[in-house]
Amino acid sequence: MTVRLEILAHDGTARAGLLHTPHGTIATPAFFPVATQATVKALTIRDLEGVSAPGLLANAFHLWQRPGHVAVQGLGGLHRFMGWNRPIVTDSGGFQVFSLADLADIDEDGVQFRSHLDGSARHLTPELAIEIQQTLGSDVAMVLDICAAYPCPSGELRAAAEQTQRWAERSLRVARDEPTDLFGIIQGGVDLGLRSWCATELGQMPFGGFGIGGLSVGEPRSETWPALEAALGPLPADRTRYLMGVGAPDDLVEGIARGVDLFDCVLPTRLGRHGSVLTRAGKLNLRSRTLASAAGPLDPACDCLACTGFPLAFLHYLARLGDPLGMRLASLHNIRFLTRLVEEARGAILKGQFAEFRESQLADDRTHHPSDHQ
Repeated sequence: MTVRLEILAHDGTARAGLLHTPHGTIATPAFFPVATQATVKALTIRDLEGVSAPGLLANAFHLWQRPGHVAVQGLGGLHRFMGWNRPIVTDSGGFQVFSLADLADIDEDGVQFRSHLDGSARHLTPELAIEIQQTLGSDVAMVLDICAAYPCPSGELRAAAEQTQRWAERSLRVARDEPTDLFGIIQGGVDLGLRSWCATELGQMPFGGFGIGGLSVGEPRSETWPALEAALGPLPADRTRYLMGVGAPDDLVEGIARGVDLFDCVLPTRLGRHGSVLTRAGKLNLRSRTLASAAGPLDPACDCLACTGFPLAFLHYLARLGDPLGMRLASLHNIRFLTRLVEEARGAILKGQFAEFRESQLADDRTHHPSDHQ
């Protein structure tokens, strides 16, 4: 395999390791910002390096439509196109099939849809999804899957999970012996038996790792964690476990506690563009008038540009203006907040102190009013 996970320590079910890829080794657990269309909104590659982003998630579905995967290959591949020399994971387009459901028709062969860009007819198959990602040259490619909505009738949920499994088998047939490592995706909604079945079946296939998809799609957290545990239990211990689309601070801690190695989410940059920042006390609205005279930093413990270069009152001022610099600084801080969080979690695992770390993180959250987190 060109991508290989090395486990260094366990603390309960939490684990710390090294994920070796063609573009560098990632200390796990790790959080990836989302560069959907080969860019993390409002941020440069130097910005992302400065906040210790270990890798990025890009979206093959969108890059296929614009500028085109062949065009990217002609420019030297996705890493050179973006100017990013660290690892890149590409998602196949399964979540876009979910989010653009009104434009898509799914059958056994693949997905027929109208492009949201120009209305042209497109046909995406599991095989084409792998071809696109291999052409882009990402370090990790994801199989094409079907992400079911929540709630979902049991018959539809099972049919989606079973079709995802069949598509995974087709993907392996075209991906084997290619340089891009391939991760399978476990679906099954919040049906524990279905999650376990999917993980058992996929776990017997020679994937380099496994994504857990279809969570954080509207289900209550009381159902998220049992579904995650059912998905993780049957998986081979030596493969990467990637919880897709999850990035709230408490969720990262809970995912790590259950043995997740890798996360991605648009949350930090989406919040930043709307004037919200992540803190140990919950989300902080930078537009709040109470911050107009705040002379100190946003977070004295944070080493990002927003916290080391400016008083909180200035960030408030930018947010009230709607200035792009404010969006950039807030996004930078939010990504750094999450990368620091997983770095601290990793350190706690290596010291055998993860239970105490987890309790301290959740205790911080419980001491603040729920409105802080809206």
